[in-house]
This record gives sequence, C-alpha cells and structure tokens, in this order.
Amino acid sequence: MTLQTPEPVTELSPPPVETFARGKVGLDSGTQERGTVLCFTMAETFRLFVKNAQQLVAVCSGGERFLAGDRMQRLAVIDNGAVVVGRDGLVRAVGSTDVLEKQFRQASFDKVIDASGMVVVPGLIDSHTHPVWAGDRVHEFAMKLAGATYMEVHQAGGGIHFTVEHTRRATPEQLFSSLTERLTRMLRAGTTLVECKSGYGLDLDTELKMLTVVEKARTALPMGISSTYCGAHAVPKGRTEAEAVQDIVQVQLPRLQEKMALGELRVNNIDVFCEKGVFDLDSTRTILQAGKALGLQINFHGDELHPMNSAEVGDPQRGIGAMCHSPASSIHSLALWLVALVLAMSAFPLVLFHINC
Repeated sequence: MTLQTPEPVTELSPPPVETFARGKVGLDSGTQERGTVLCFTMAETFRLFVKNAQQLVAVCSGGERFLAGDRMQRLAVIDNGAVVVGRDGLVRAVGSTDVLEKQFRQASFDKVIDASGMVVVPGLIDSHTHPVWAGDRVHEFAMKLAGATYMEVHQAGGGIHFTVEHTRRATPEQLFSSLTERLTRMLRAGTTLVECKSGYGLDLDTELKMLTVVEKARTALPMGISSTYCGAHAVPKGRTEAEAVQDIVQVQLPRLQEKMALGELRVNNIDVFCEKGVFDLDSTRTILQAGKALGLQINFHGDELHPMNSAEVGDPQRGIGAMCHSPASSIHSLALWLVALVLAMSAFPLVLFHINC
C-alpha cells in the first residue's frame, strides 16, 4: 500500500458566521487536508481535540463518501495532524495541528489528547455481530469435520438452538459480564462502532433480556452500539414457522414497541434469518415489514446457505436497508442492494464450504 501525503495548501480564512450555524461537516475538495476548515461556532464547547499526531490518516482527500478500486491504495496522510470531535460525537474538523489550533483558539474542549509520536486512524465499524450469548459450541467442530452440514447440526439440536438453551438459563448479570468483556477486546483492537444482535432467546423474555443487556452496555462502554432485534434467528423448538412468525409480529414486536416508547430500550434494527428450513421469503417479508412499521432499520441474514433470492424480499430504495452474509447470492441479487454485507469468511469456521487441500 502506498501512502501519499497531501500537498501543503494555503491556510484558510474562517468561513462567515452564518456558514458556521449550518453545521456542515466535510472536507473541502479544493484544499486537500492541511488546512481543512469545517463549519462550527468559534466559542462553542467540543468533546475532544486530538493534536500533534505524527500522522493522521484521513482516507478520503476530496470530500468523497468512500474510495473504490485503485483509489483504495492511496490514503491521505496528514503530518502533525489534528481532529476535533463535537459534543454529538461527530467529527467536526480534520487538518494540521497548527491550522486547527488557530481556527479553534476561542473554543473549549472537554478533553485534549497530545498524540505526539502516534498515528490517528479512523475507527473500525463492525456491522454484524452476535455478542450476547452463553455456552459454546466447541463440540460441534467434530461433527462438522466429520462432514455434517450447518443445517444438519442445526436440525440435530445444535447450532443456534444449543446456544438458545444456555442463553435462556443465563442471568442478565452473566450476559452483561461476558458482553462487556467481548466488546472491550473489540475496542482495544480498534472497533469504535459495533452492531449487537439479540437472537439467542427466540422468546419474548429472553429477547428482551438480551436487548436490555445491550442497552446497559451503551452507557458502560466508550463505543458506539447499534442494537438489533433478531427474534427471527431460528424457529423455536416445538413451533412451526407460521407460529413463530405470529408470535414475533403479534407478541414480541408490540412489547418491544412499548419498551421503546417508555425509553427503556433503544433498538435500531430488525433482523431475520431468511434461509431454507428457517424463514422463507414470505415469512421474512412479513417480519421485516412489521419491524419497519415500528421505525426499525432492516438488516437481515440472506442467502447464507442456499440461493433464496433474498434480495427480492423488498426494494432497498424503499427501506430494506442491508442484507448480510450472502455467499450464496447471485451477482444479480447483490446488484439490487444499496448495502450487501458479504461475510464470505464466516463460511470457513462454519464449514459451509469444504476446501480440497
């Protein structure tokens, strides 16, 4: 990877006060990075000022939302870099330390970090995790190495169902302790925003228990958390698919809505495991649309094991936000999506595909 340092530019004059008030955030495409000025109120208080970084990696240098193709090999690196973070947690300015110190000389900061000799990089975003659970499935690897498929393990009572049994028995304190331990390890490795799913309850009480634990972690850890209700992770033992859909739509989601209205829970997304032998396209569509009606963003498992044409569950332009896993999706299906999170490597520990050595 080649790192390119942007050319120095002339220091910018402060934009007019009325521009500050609009709160626009972004890099000025005509300045590269050295003297970037974003919009702010000069005398306001900000959460954080990181300065004197030996290198600050800004990734995009021309105001782009993302990089693709060969441009991914050319990162924008600012020497003696600095960054200002607002009280809302959003990045308000990125540039060289000398320029930002002048531009923010009248501002105050809750915290100032001297990053001399250090490199500042964007935090990692983990957009698909199942971090709330009890028990483990180490014993299942022997079954998989002997040739058992994911669904054969699942149908034998292993997989998700095995974890469900242990998670139902676990106390909230036990789940919170293990969750914070996992998230802390992720934070130390650079993850600053993580999506956390429920889904190992499959009943009202346990799903709410898991989501409550995630809610508690929001205030306990210095990282962003996006909470996902995944009550349709599997069809519970002793129930049919139709009965599971009815319970989710008529019992679990209404109760979740009550908790959210009371401010007891903040849930951002809804997930369904759309898969052969789990929830079919019609069931998936019914559950996702019920969640969307509550204001939840849609982020669901699709085409993980079989080509289900999951992308056709809904039109992403009208609110079907993201489809995850997708190793069995066709290129045509993926092309329908604004966001398709292809978790290709998950296929190997799950032994979804066998490799001939």
